[in-house]
Amino acid sequence: MGFEFVLIIIGINILYVSFFTLRLLMVIKGYRVMASILAMVEVFVYLKGLAIVLDNLDNWVNLAAYCIGWGMGVFIGSKIEEYLALGYVTLQVVVDSVDLEVPVKLREHGFGVTSWVAEGRDGHRLMMQVLTKRTNEKKLWKLINEIAPKAFVISFEAKQLKGGFWVNRLR
Repeated sequence: MGFEFVLIIIGINILYVSFFTLRLLMVIKGYRVMASILAMVEVFVYLKGLAIVLDNLDNWVNLAAYCIGWGMGVFIGSKIEEYLALGYVTLQVVVDSVDLEVPVKLREHGFGVTSWVAEGRDGHRLMMQVLTKRTNEKKLWKLINEIAPKAFVISFEAKQLKGGFWVNRLR
């Protein structure tokens, strides 16, 4: 039980904690069925890994491997979720002038935009709300940066959608 055993412990924990992280994020985002399926796999891997570690607690290297695997699992699980980019985001965009071309350009690229004129500390501002899939978020940020580089932008996660052209698009 040498180096290979340590790698097995690390590998099991990476797998377990990655599933744990993904399951937790799926529950938060409302993907209950997928989260339940992941939970079944997660608990199987966890019990197998825990049995191995509990049988070999006399070696501090095994405990260190367990901890290393746990940390790596959190990192890898979050990277997998980032890659999957599940769900939707809403970007609230504030442009320091009432440039009505900005929403038009965003719409030309396929983004749904709701815009209105608002009052800021230093005068009128153009406010926009843009909803997009998380897979398109980076593209939207880049486009906003090109069209209105001085815009103030806030990103929110959209959990539930009702009404508007998005609902028709999703069907």
